[in-house]
Amino acid sequence: MAFAIIRTGGRQHRVAEGDIVDVDFLDAEVGKEGVFADVLFVGDGDNITHGSPLIEGATVVGEVMEQRKDKKVIAFKYRRRKGYHRTVGHRRKLTRVRITGINLDSSSKK
Repeated sequence: MAFAIIRTGGRQHRVAEGDIVDVDFLDAEVGKEGVFADVLFVGDGDNITHGSPLIEGATVVGEVMEQRKDKKVIAFKYRRRKGYHRTVGHRRKLTRVRITGINLDSSSKK
């Protein structure tokens, strides 16, 4: 089973064909295809290919399923005996992507 390690949004994700992954927000419409060109590593059973740092010509193609928000993260600051407390929260924007193909150069690895 072929897999790849891609870099998007400052993070690295291990993906295989058919996987559903949440990546940082991508400016793409739901139902459209997105191409990830920052491929660091591709493994296909016996054969492995790695770049330094990227593999030239390798791409991973995925279909955008939905735009969503992550769970709320709460940061609570507190200083004892000083009467200071502060609550800050945020929700990270995510894009859910289904991986449809891993292409190494011009040949498709399945």
